Amino acid sequence: MYYIIVNPASKSGKGAKIWSMLEPVLEESKIEYKVFFSKEAGHVIKLVRDLSASILKKDSDSVMKLIVLGGDGTLNETLQGISDFGRVEVGYIPTGSSNDLARDLQLPHDPVKTLENILSCQQPILMDLGCLTYDNVCGQLSRQHSNEQTQQRYFAVSCGIGYDAAVCEEALSSKFKNILNKIGLGKLTYLIIALKQLIMVKKISCKMTLDDGKTIELPKFFFIAGMMHQYEGGGFMFCPGASYHDGIIDICVAGNLPKWLVLIALPTAFKGKHYRFNGIDHYTAQKLHLETSVPLWVHTDGEVSTQSNSITMTCEKEKLRLLM
Repeated sequence: MYYIIVNPASKSGKGAKIWSMLEPVLEESKIEYKVFFSKEAGHVIKLVRDLSASILKKDSDSVMKLIVLGGDGTLNETLQGISDFGRVEVGYIPTGSSNDLARDLQLPHDPVKTLENILSCQQPILMDLGCLTYDNVCGQLSRQHSNEQTQQRYFAVSCGIGYDAAVCEEALSSKFKNILNKIGLGKLTYLIIALKQLIMVKKISCKMTLDDGKTIELPKFFFIAGMMHQYEGGGFMFCPGASYHDGIIDICVAGNLPKWLVLIALPTAFKGKHYRFNGIDHYTAQKLHLETSVPLWVHTDGEVSTQSNSITMTCEKEKLRLLM
């Protein structure tokens, strides 16, 4: 039995159309399944949590097979609802606007082929997950996720604080994004909001501690991204060479550099060439603690729930069992 979570609104309604392509494949193959449709932000968490509670408790040896059809954010919500990662196997069919996980895993562009790979997978791969802990929740709550505040959140792709999270928070509630997505120009939303946020960004300091040891003082920074994979934000290769099964977090720090240089450096990140600029640095750690001078937005896989001035990221090695 496969339990299928569909975000019909992903990519401004294209998620529903893609599901209509996949359902006949399941029917023709006589695959036993149950499908659930998400209705709003946070609904996937409840769906998966309820499935975990009802299925995994029936039989101590049971394994639940989930297929998630949506964007990176839909998968992120799925992770928050899983109660026992050792007994859940997840297949992912990307239908979002960024699809950074699919890009790094080189999943097929054809959703039918992706589904066939999931159904034929005999041995799931083991993938690292990041875990964000809010040491202090303060400041504003996200307009999209104000009803699901938790002290911890898992992330599959990346976690960031500062400029990139502020862009995500505004984009999540942008009506302009839906309009551009419908005509295939959704990424322009992030570009427009990114330029706006860059103009507005203020000087903020941060203390960064790696693995309870090395401390780095940043008198000014734009963003810090903890990466489990190479890509973030729709194709920015912020951490070239990042591996999803090495047990560490790759960290991209955009620190003390002028705004005009950020405009020049960011486009080079599509090819992973941004570390040539002074003020952009790379670190690795199993654990990363950040303290900022003021509360800032924090995102996990592009999902933003609250602001914080003290967070910790840790890597949980080979936590997710992925069908592909």
